[in-house]
Amino acid sequence: MRVIIQRVTSASVDVENVTIGKIASGLLILAGWEESDTAEDLEWTSGKITKLRVFNDAHDVMNLSLTETGGEILLVSQFTLHASTKKGNRPSYIKAARPEQAIPLYEMFIKQLELDLGKPIQTGRFGADMQVSLINDGPVTIFIDSMDKE
Repeated sequence: MRVIIQRVTSASVDVENVTIGKIASGLLILAGWEESDTAEDLEWTSGKITKLRVFNDAHDVMNLSLTETGGEILLVSQFTLHASTKKGNRPSYIKAARPEQAIPLYEMFIKQLELDLGKPIQTGRFGADMQVSLINDGPVTIFIDSMDKE
């Protein structure tokens, strides 16, 4: 499982010119799954995200987590995170999980994030053509791959 996490002051996702997910301060998460991902990967990644200390404390030091700040999450599925560009100029997505496997992982990840955060999250729509808007705060952008559990 791969995620791009962006600290935002606001973010939204539209499908067919309708806003379907919107947050104020928090994290925009772009997430992609591959065939080898398991429930353990979802749990580990969710725990890492909700406890990641990327928000400023009273001394303007990134020392607070999302759970400590009460921030929100906007989760957007993005299979292109598993693009391989080793051959030629056209990316290959062969490692990305097919929808019949990725959709249940996406739905389980939503539930896990809500459990770890202690409140509902906002989402995009799996497989839809989405327009994502954000104001990246910092900017702070972090990449996590559950295969590299560091």
